[in-house]
Amino acid sequence: MSLTASVTPAQAPRFWRDARLPFIEARSIADGRKVTYTRHAHEHFSIGAIITGRSYYHYGAQTFEISAGTVVLMNPGDVHACNPIDNSPWSYHMLYLDTPWLTDLQYQLGFSPGRGYRPFSTPHSRDTVLYRDLLALYSLLVDEQAELLHKQSALVSYFTELQQRLNPSPAPLREANYKLERAADFIRAHCTETLKLEDICLAAELSPSYLIRAFRQHYGLTPHAFLVNQRIQFARSQLRNGELIADVALAAGFADQAHFQRAFKQHFAATPGQYRDVLKSSANNPHWPPATRPLRG
Repeated sequence: MSLTASVTPAQAPRFWRDARLPFIEARSIADGRKVTYTRHAHEHFSIGAIITGRSYYHYGAQTFEISAGTVVLMNPGDVHACNPIDNSPWSYHMLYLDTPWLTDLQYQLGFSPGRGYRPFSTPHSRDTVLYRDLLALYSLLVDEQAELLHKQSALVSYFTELQQRLNPSPAPLREANYKLERAADFIRAHCTETLKLEDICLAAELSPSYLIRAFRQHYGLTPHAFLVNQRIQFARSQLRNGELIADVALAAGFADQAHFQRAFKQHFAATPGQYRDVLKSSANNPHWPPATRPLRG
């Protein structure tokens, strides 16, 4: 399970780690005026999003003034420091990624043939897509209820997107569609279980970066979204058989009934209870369905 640590006062740094994702950790600073740094470097890759305010970003021999909406990047070994401007308030989220994990992803994307890390030449960016998606990734990672596969998929997706937008590589070779179909078949067969990204990759004989990208192109859904959809189809059949909603939620592989309710409504624009009531109405009404049905799908 993940570990989120907060200490008083409320403005103190917040740290996050998850033993299931040992290659990444996160930190959030609500008031950057309380935290100052000397110039330093890390052995891992670092990326952050400035949430509010502005600060100085010392990067090597250069100094930039950055503000809300900026994404900052630090290669392993790059000397840097971020400090407030005239005691102005500012806040940010940071992710720290083990270099071997990112290097392996770069290799999967088609470059670094010697499996050496390829550094970014851009120390900061105002790319609105990267900024928005980095905030979404941070929120997902620190969510205690989010599924592991969802987090794994989002990590691969985001850092693939980051490479393609700021550190592009040649287009990888296309894999045969049967491997994607093999991945889909594996998800269908195990949809009620807790799946890991590596389980699907192993079954399909595909790298995580290719699987995430190509699966979405082929099926219109990420592997995680495909998994949730399969669970909903399973749950629908169980509800038709008269099973209790709480039992169906667990049998379908959802963490709890609240997650099941939310996902079901997203797929059917109705709660499981409303769907069950429609089933009862149809069973008791020989003239069902009426001219206008309350549910579709």
